[in-house]
Amino acid sequence: MVLIIILIIVVLLLLFLVMQYNGLVRAKNGTENAWSQIDVQLRRRYDLIPNLVETVKGYAEHERETLEAVVEARNAAMAGQNTVADQAQNENMLSGALKSLFALSEAYPDLKANENFLQLQEELTSTESRIAFARQHYNDSVLSFNNKIETFPSNLVAGAFNFKQAEFFETEDEAQGPVQVNF
Repeated sequence: MVLIIILIIVVLLLLFLVMQYNGLVRAKNGTENAWSQIDVQLRRRYDLIPNLVETVKGYAEHERETLEAVVEARNAAMAGQNTVADQAQNENMLSGALKSLFALSEAYPDLKANENFLQLQEELTSTESRIAFARQHYNDSVLSFNNKIETFPSNLVAGAFNFKQAEFFETEDEAQGPVQVNF
């Protein structure tokens, strides 16, 4: 009788362990899937940039520094990254370079009216919205995964199987906090 009770307790503990482990694996895989969705949108953004630069080049040839800054920022962002923080930093640099490029269009009315430029600008704006949505989904997944790692009893299983917390993907605007409005 004692042997049966011990066997039942061992089986229940094993089931508990398996359920906790599988929950952690699902959360980790969800986070990795969310990151891949960000990556898809970033690739789309990277693919649009050369066409945008070529369009601007025809109108603003003497603005070489701005164009080169955009290309360099794109290349840095496309390079393989080790951490989410590195990727976020490179994306912030690219966003800043793109803002400079779009500010350039204000000085060139012909460029601002160019159909190709307007279409690329619209596609890039749409892609930026998709990136923001994917980033939000990723950060929600990271929050859920990190909460699982930190809360009892799954934290015992996470520690035993060496699950590590995931990094949030924050842009420069998010890190600075909300915009202050003064009247």
